[in-house]
Amino acid sequence: METTPRLRLPIAALIGVLAVASALAAGHLVAGFVGTSASPFLAVGNAAIDLTPEWLKEFAVRNFGTHDKLVLLIGMAVTLFLIAVVAGLLSRRTPVPGMVIAGVFGVVGIVAVLNRPDTAQLSVLAPIASLLAGVGVFKWLHGIAAKRAAGEAGEGMSRRKFLYSSAGVAVGAGLFGGAGQLLSGSKDIEASRAAIGQLRPKVPAPPIPAGADFHAIGAPTFLTPNKDFYRIDTAFTLPRVLAEEWQLRIHGKVDREQIIRFDDIRRRDLIEKTITMTCVSNEVGGPYVSTANFIGVPLRDLLMQAGIQDQADQVFSTSADGWTTATPVADLLDEERGAMLAIGMNGEALPLEHGFPARVVVPGLYGYASAIKWVTDMELIAKGSRTFYWQDRGWAEEAPIKLQSRIDAPGPFASFPPGKVQVAGIAWAQTTGISKVEVRVDGGPWQEAELATEVNINTWRQWRSEFDLTSGNHRVEVRATDKAGNTQTQDRVPPIPDGATGWHSIAFSVS
Repeated sequence: METTPRLRLPIAALIGVLAVASALAAGHLVAGFVGTSASPFLAVGNAAIDLTPEWLKEFAVRNFGTHDKLVLLIGMAVTLFLIAVVAGLLSRRTPVPGMVIAGVFGVVGIVAVLNRPDTAQLSVLAPIASLLAGVGVFKWLHGIAAKRAAGEAGEGMSRRKFLYSSAGVAVGAGLFGGAGQLLSGSKDIEASRAAIGQLRPKVPAPPIPAGADFHAIGAPTFLTPNKDFYRIDTAFTLPRVLAEEWQLRIHGKVDREQIIRFDDIRRRDLIEKTITMTCVSNEVGGPYVSTANFIGVPLRDLLMQAGIQDQADQVFSTSADGWTTATPVADLLDEERGAMLAIGMNGEALPLEHGFPARVVVPGLYGYASAIKWVTDMELIAKGSRTFYWQDRGWAEEAPIKLQSRIDAPGPFASFPPGKVQVAGIAWAQTTGISKVEVRVDGGPWQEAELATEVNINTWRQWRSEFDLTSGNHRVEVRATDKAGNTQTQDRVPPIPDGATGWHSIAFSVS
């Protein structure tokens, strides 16, 4: 009885890989026309971020920091490659298993795109193109390879046909994927940023005094350069919104709905404020705290212009990529807190990764409940009538930044000769201010540190101290006290659900 010949293992695996590459390339190309977020690969990546358990997200942020999206991207690529190989190997006699697997992944892409908040109706064309390309290429290449295996044509001619066809598919996938990437990046964000020109605030921030930092002995510079400012968000791909196309809608429980455009903001009197921002994901002693001069307009003015109704006590904000947060109206109206709609950062237009064209900055609140980037919509609501992205995932509804301090020098496991050892770092208690920092070595008595000049209560305050130490291993600890008299708690709690607490410590040696 004649049996269907089986494809060789390398040939079968190659067919699976080329089919997946073709599917991804076709979807990415069509997404270049209907919207970048419609690319099935990116849509599934965004869905993976949204569905990832909180403990795993915290693990990724803690271990990979700002590279967490890259790690996810690489992980997805490796997973798809392995599945493609398996699909090919399961289809050595018939293309049906591979076509079914390609179809299932096509459906997953369609579902992911349809569930994205930042995609339009036509966006579904991208995953449909991906599905058709994946199934079609798999069946076509499998048919050519099967004829070769069955000896239906001359061995040399069959081999050449398969090689030429495979090479054509590989080149086509590369060209289609590259074209899709070019189309996706066709909005020239840097040109839009450059066209804004120099931002000249009518009310500039006071100059940073010379005694505000101890950078010379290991503390950070007082102002964090834009390239070093921490970035933590859920954006798998950065929203690309031109300043000339951006608009902010303020609506809901207001007397007068507002549509605000970028030119409207530029015509207002710009202010500049020096503000320290802290991410709720920051572990004790972690790096996710930075300081910058933000330029923009008071959010209070925009909200008052809309006319806030009595029932409105939260502002539910949405970004260009559909991410949401909610902030108490009282915090946005507080003149001393000074919440801003920011369009500039350290003297230039906002960098894309920090929210260009416009973002919200609210001193004293963790960003997950306030500092929305790429903001496009603000709805005034009654508290509790809607829940926002991180609240749905178990984080606290309100997010005041907790009193914290950090040791920057010495670094972990540093080594020094016997004698004087300098210790330096930062402390923060936004909206309250730091009054005292204390340091101790090896569990000994607390020693009050020298404080750097205070810039304002919404920024970190740097400190330094000195100890005369003999040879051996040592551990230094730090705690801060704010101007309300609260001293930092020793109790260690993780970031979820409303920020970490505990004393930071560093081990080092003297020899």
